[in-house]
Amino acid sequence: MSVLAGREAAGGAPEPGDLLEGTEWVAAPPSARSRARPAFGAALRIAAPPLLAAALALTLWEAWVRAFEVREYLVPAPSAVLRALAADPARYLGAARVTLAHALGGLAVGAGSAFLLAVVMAHSRPLERALYPLAILVKVTPVVAVAPLFLIWFGFNAWPKVLVAALITFFPMLVNAVTGLRSVEPAAFDFLRALDASRWQLFWKLRLPSSLPYVLAALRISVPLAVIGAVVAEWFAADTGVGQIIVIANGELDTPTLFAAVLVLALIGVTLTLAIAYIEHRVLFWHESSTGV
Repeated sequence: MSVLAGREAAGGAPEPGDLLEGTEWVAAPPSARSRARPAFGAALRIAAPPLLAAALALTLWEAWVRAFEVREYLVPAPSAVLRALAADPARYLGAARVTLAHALGGLAVGAGSAFLLAVVMAHSRPLERALYPLAILVKVTPVVAVAPLFLIWFGFNAWPKVLVAALITFFPMLVNAVTGLRSVEPAAFDFLRALDASRWQLFWKLRLPSSLPYVLAALRISVPLAVIGAVVAEWFAADTGVGQIIVIANGELDTPTLFAAVLVLALIGVTLTLAIAYIEHRVLFWHESSTGV
Protein backbone atom coordinates (compact mmCIF):
# COMPACT_ATOMS: atom_id res chain seq x y z
CA MET A 1 0.00 0.00 0.00
CA SER A 2 1.33 3.46 -0.88
CA VAL A 3 2.05 6.23 1.55
CA LEU A 4 -0.91 8.18 0.11
CA ALA A 5 -3.23 5.21 0.64
CA GLY A 6 -1.95 4.90 4.16
CA ARG A 7 -2.71 8.58 4.77
CA GLU A 8 -6.22 8.19 3.39
CA ALA A 9 -6.83 5.06 5.43
CA ALA A 10 -5.74 6.89 8.50
CA GLY A 11 -8.38 9.52 7.87
CA GLY A 12 -6.30 12.54 7.03
CA ALA A 13 -2.98 14.19 7.64
CA PRO A 14 -0.97 13.18 10.66
CA GLU A 15 -0.89 15.25 13.75
CA PRO A 16 2.32 17.27 14.30
CA GLY A 17 4.99 15.12 15.89
CA ASP A 18 3.70 11.84 14.37
CA LEU A 19 5.87 9.71 12.12
CA LEU A 20 4.75 7.78 9.07
CA GLU A 21 5.88 4.17 9.05
CA GLY A 22 4.38 2.06 6.26
CA THR A 23 0.61 2.60 6.47
CA GLU A 24 0.39 3.26 10.21
CA TRP A 25 0.82 6.41 12.17
CA VAL A 26 3.40 5.92 14.90
CA ALA A 27 3.74 8.39 17.74
CA ALA A 28 7.12 10.07 17.87
CA PRO A 29 9.26 9.25 20.91
CA PRO A 30 9.05 11.82 23.70
CA SER A 31 11.61 14.56 23.66
CA ALA A 32 14.14 15.14 26.43
CA ARG A 33 12.08 18.09 27.61
CA SER A 34 8.90 16.02 27.92
CA ARG A 35 10.80 13.31 29.78
CA ALA A 36 12.16 15.90 32.21
CA ARG A 37 8.67 17.17 33.10
CA PRO A 38 7.63 14.14 35.21
CA ALA A 39 10.94 14.23 37.09
CA PHE A 40 10.55 17.95 37.81
CA GLY A 41 6.95 17.42 38.90
CA ALA A 42 7.98 14.62 41.24
CA ALA A 43 10.71 16.78 42.77
CA LEU A 44 8.26 19.65 43.19
CA ARG A 45 5.70 17.42 44.90
CA ILE A 46 8.37 16.26 47.33
CA ALA A 47 9.81 19.71 48.09
CA ALA A 48 6.67 21.88 48.15
CA PRO A 49 5.00 20.69 51.41
CA PRO A 50 8.04 21.15 53.70
CA LEU A 51 8.88 24.50 52.08
CA LEU A 52 5.35 25.79 52.64
CA ALA A 53 5.37 24.53 56.23
CA ALA A 54 8.72 26.23 56.88
CA ALA A 55 7.48 29.53 55.42
CA LEU A 56 4.39 29.43 57.65
CA ALA A 57 6.45 28.61 60.75
CA LEU A 58 8.89 31.48 60.08
CA THR A 59 6.04 33.93 59.56
CA LEU A 60 4.41 32.98 62.86
CA TRP A 61 7.78 33.12 64.63
CA GLU A 62 8.50 36.65 63.36
CA ALA A 63 5.03 37.84 64.34
CA TRP A 64 5.33 36.34 67.84
CA VAL A 65 8.73 37.95 68.55
CA ARG A 66 7.56 41.36 67.35
CA ALA A 67 4.18 41.21 69.10
CA PHE A 68 5.61 40.28 72.51
CA GLU A 69 8.92 42.19 72.11
CA VAL A 70 11.02 39.15 72.99
CA ARG A 71 14.65 40.06 73.70
CA GLU A 72 17.07 39.06 70.97
CA TYR A 73 19.46 37.17 73.25
CA LEU A 74 16.56 34.91 74.28
CA VAL A 75 14.84 34.23 70.96
CA PRO A 76 15.90 36.26 67.91
CA ALA A 77 13.45 37.02 65.14
CA PRO A 78 13.96 35.25 61.79
CA SER A 79 14.92 38.62 60.31
CA ALA A 80 17.77 38.91 62.86
CA VAL A 81 18.91 35.39 61.99
CA LEU A 82 18.94 36.28 58.29
CA ARG A 83 20.96 39.42 59.05
CA ALA A 84 23.52 37.27 60.87
CA LEU A 85 23.71 34.99 57.83
CA ALA A 86 24.05 37.91 55.44
CA ALA A 87 26.79 39.50 57.57
CA ASP A 88 29.30 36.74 56.76
CA PRO A 89 27.89 34.23 54.25
CA ALA A 90 31.33 32.89 53.32
CA ARG A 91 31.88 31.76 56.91
CA TYR A 92 28.65 29.76 57.00
CA LEU A 93 29.17 28.35 53.52
CA GLY A 94 32.67 27.13 54.35
CA ALA A 95 31.52 25.65 57.64
CA ALA A 96 28.58 23.93 55.91
CA ARG A 97 30.92 22.30 53.39
CA VAL A 98 33.11 20.92 56.18
CA THR A 99 30.18 19.59 58.22
CA LEU A 100 28.56 18.14 55.09
CA ALA A 101 31.78 16.30 54.24
CA HIS A 102 31.99 14.88 57.77
CA ALA A 103 28.32 13.82 57.71
CA LEU A 104 28.46 12.19 54.27
CA GLY A 105 31.71 10.44 55.13
CA GLY A 106 30.19 9.09 58.33
CA LEU A 107 27.03 8.04 56.51
CA ALA A 108 29.06 6.15 53.91
CA VAL A 109 31.18 4.39 56.54
CA GLY A 110 28.36 3.66 58.98
CA ALA A 111 25.63 2.68 56.52
CA GLY A 112 28.02 0.82 54.25
CA SER A 113 29.55 -1.30 57.00
CA ALA A 114 26.11 -1.92 58.52
CA PHE A 115 24.74 -3.17 55.19
CA LEU A 116 27.68 -5.52 54.68
CA LEU A 117 27.23 -6.91 58.17
CA ALA A 118 23.49 -7.24 57.55
CA VAL A 119 24.16 -9.36 54.46
CA VAL A 120 26.22 -11.74 56.59
CA MET A 121 23.69 -11.79 59.43
CA ALA A 122 20.75 -12.36 57.07
CA HIS A 123 22.36 -15.61 55.88
CA SER A 124 23.22 -16.94 59.34
CA ARG A 125 20.88 -16.97 62.33
CA PRO A 126 23.62 -18.09 64.77
CA LEU A 127 25.86 -15.25 63.62
CA GLU A 128 22.99 -12.80 63.99
CA ARG A 129 22.39 -13.94 67.58
CA ALA A 130 26.09 -13.54 68.31
CA LEU A 131 26.52 -10.08 66.77
CA TYR A 132 23.20 -8.42 67.56
CA PRO A 133 24.07 -7.69 71.23
CA LEU A 134 27.23 -5.93 70.06
CA ALA A 135 25.16 -3.85 67.65
CA ILE A 136 22.85 -2.86 70.51
CA LEU A 137 25.92 -1.87 72.53
CA VAL A 138 26.96 0.44 69.70
CA LYS A 139 23.45 1.91 69.64
CA VAL A 140 23.25 2.72 73.35
CA THR A 141 26.78 4.13 73.61
CA PRO A 142 26.51 7.91 74.27
CA VAL A 143 28.05 9.86 71.42
CA VAL A 144 29.15 12.59 73.81
CA ALA A 145 31.23 10.03 75.73
CA VAL A 146 32.79 8.48 72.63
CA ALA A 147 33.72 11.66 70.76
CA PRO A 148 36.57 12.66 73.14
CA LEU A 149 37.97 9.12 72.96
CA PHE A 150 38.00 9.23 69.17
CA LEU A 151 39.92 12.50 69.36
CA ILE A 152 42.53 10.85 71.58
CA TRP A 153 42.78 7.72 69.44
CA PHE A 154 42.72 9.24 65.95
CA GLY A 155 43.98 12.78 66.49
CA PHE A 156 42.61 16.21 65.67
CA ASN A 157 41.65 15.57 62.06
CA ALA A 158 38.53 14.61 60.11
CA TRP A 159 38.45 10.98 61.24
CA PRO A 160 36.89 11.51 64.70
CA LYS A 161 34.01 13.47 63.15
CA VAL A 162 33.47 10.87 60.44
CA LEU A 163 33.56 8.00 62.93
CA VAL A 164 31.12 9.65 65.33
CA ALA A 165 28.70 10.18 62.44
CA ALA A 166 29.26 6.56 61.38
CA LEU A 167 28.59 5.30 64.89
CA ILE A 168 25.24 7.03 65.13
CA THR A 169 24.07 5.85 61.69
CA PHE A 170 25.17 2.23 62.04
CA PHE A 171 22.26 0.71 63.95
CA PRO A 172 19.27 1.98 61.89
CA MET A 173 20.81 0.65 58.69
CA LEU A 174 21.74 -2.69 60.26
CA VAL A 175 18.24 -3.40 61.60
CA ASN A 176 16.43 -2.29 58.45
CA ALA A 177 18.80 -4.08 56.10
CA VAL A 178 18.54 -7.39 57.95
CA THR A 179 14.75 -7.12 57.92
CA GLY A 180 14.70 -6.22 54.24
CA LEU A 181 17.07 -8.97 53.17
CA ARG A 182 14.82 -11.51 54.86
CA SER A 183 11.55 -10.02 53.56
CA VAL A 184 11.42 -12.11 50.40
CA GLU A 185 8.39 -13.77 48.86
CA PRO A 186 8.49 -17.48 49.80
CA ALA A 187 7.08 -18.44 46.41
CA ALA A 188 9.77 -16.47 44.57
CA PHE A 189 12.46 -17.95 46.81
CA ASP A 190 11.24 -21.51 46.21
CA PHE A 191 11.01 -20.85 42.47
CA LEU A 192 14.62 -19.67 42.23
CA ARG A 193 15.78 -22.57 44.37
CA ALA A 194 13.95 -24.95 42.04
CA LEU A 195 15.94 -23.41 39.19
CA ASP A 196 19.12 -24.25 41.13
CA ALA A 197 19.98 -20.60 41.71
CA SER A 198 23.22 -19.93 43.54
CA ARG A 199 23.52 -17.89 46.74
CA TRP A 200 24.79 -14.94 44.69
CA GLN A 201 21.84 -15.18 42.28
CA LEU A 202 19.39 -15.37 45.17
CA PHE A 203 20.98 -12.27 46.68
CA TRP A 204 21.18 -10.26 43.47
CA LYS A 205 17.83 -11.23 41.97
CA LEU A 206 15.67 -11.52 45.09
CA ARG A 207 17.12 -10.42 48.43
CA LEU A 208 18.66 -7.13 47.28
CA PRO A 209 15.52 -5.83 45.47
CA SER A 210 13.39 -6.86 48.44
CA SER A 211 15.66 -4.94 50.81
CA LEU A 212 15.68 -1.65 48.87
CA PRO A 213 12.57 -0.13 50.54
CA TYR A 214 14.03 -0.90 53.96
CA VAL A 215 17.51 0.35 53.06
CA LEU A 216 16.27 3.64 51.63
CA ALA A 217 14.00 4.15 54.65
CA ALA A 218 17.04 3.63 56.87
CA LEU A 219 18.96 6.21 54.85
CA ARG A 220 16.21 8.77 55.41
CA ILE A 221 16.53 8.12 59.14
CA SER A 222 20.32 8.10 59.12
CA VAL A 223 20.92 11.32 57.16
CA PRO A 224 19.90 13.73 59.95
CA LEU A 225 21.62 11.49 62.49
CA ALA A 226 24.86 11.77 60.52
CA VAL A 227 24.62 15.57 60.59
CA ILE A 228 24.00 15.51 64.35
CA GLY A 229 26.96 13.19 64.91
CA ALA A 230 29.30 15.37 62.86
CA VAL A 231 28.25 18.50 64.75
CA VAL A 232 28.65 16.86 68.16
CA ALA A 233 32.18 15.79 67.24
CA GLU A 234 32.96 19.33 66.02
CA TRP A 235 32.00 20.70 69.43
CA PHE A 236 34.99 19.03 71.05
CA ALA A 237 37.80 19.85 68.67
CA ALA A 238 37.40 21.60 65.36
CA ASP A 239 38.78 24.79 63.91
CA THR A 240 35.96 24.94 61.38
CA GLY A 241 32.52 23.50 60.78
CA VAL A 242 29.03 24.47 61.88
CA GLY A 243 29.57 22.86 65.28
CA GLN A 244 32.49 25.18 65.93
CA ILE A 245 30.34 28.22 65.06
CA ILE A 246 27.71 27.03 67.55
CA VAL A 247 30.28 26.64 70.34
CA ILE A 248 31.71 30.14 69.80
CA ALA A 249 28.27 31.77 69.51
CA ASN A 250 27.07 30.03 72.66
CA GLY A 251 30.07 31.26 74.62
CA GLU A 252 29.48 34.84 73.45
CA LEU A 253 25.67 34.73 73.94
CA ASP A 254 25.39 35.60 70.25
CA THR A 255 21.98 34.01 69.80
CA PRO A 256 21.32 35.22 66.23
CA THR A 257 24.57 33.63 65.06
CA LEU A 258 23.75 30.44 66.96
CA PHE A 259 20.32 30.28 65.32
CA ALA A 260 21.89 31.01 61.94
CA ALA A 261 24.20 28.03 62.40
CA VAL A 262 21.23 25.86 63.40
CA LEU A 263 19.41 27.07 60.28
CA VAL A 264 22.37 26.01 58.14
CA LEU A 265 22.26 22.58 59.76
CA ALA A 266 18.53 22.37 59.10
CA LEU A 267 19.07 23.24 55.43
CA ILE A 268 21.74 20.55 55.15
CA GLY A 269 19.49 17.95 56.75
CA VAL A 270 16.42 18.88 54.71
CA THR A 271 18.37 18.94 51.44
CA LEU A 272 19.89 15.51 52.05
CA THR A 273 16.57 14.06 53.20
CA LEU A 274 14.78 15.39 50.11
CA ALA A 275 17.53 13.97 47.92
CA ILE A 276 17.07 10.53 49.49
CA ALA A 277 13.29 10.83 49.13
CA TYR A 278 13.66 11.71 45.44
CA ILE A 279 15.99 8.76 44.87
CA GLU A 280 13.53 6.54 46.70
CA HIS A 281 10.69 7.78 44.49
CA ARG A 282 12.69 7.08 41.33
CA VAL A 283 14.12 3.72 42.35
CA LEU A 284 11.04 2.30 44.08
CA PHE A 285 8.51 3.23 41.38
CA TRP A 286 7.17 -0.33 41.68
CA HIS A 287 6.71 -0.28 45.46
CA GLU A 288 3.53 0.70 47.31
CA SER A 289 5.44 3.42 49.15
CA SER A 290 5.78 5.26 45.81
CA THR A 291 2.56 4.23 44.10
CA GLY A 292 0.41 5.03 47.12
CA VAL A 293 -1.46 1.72 46.87
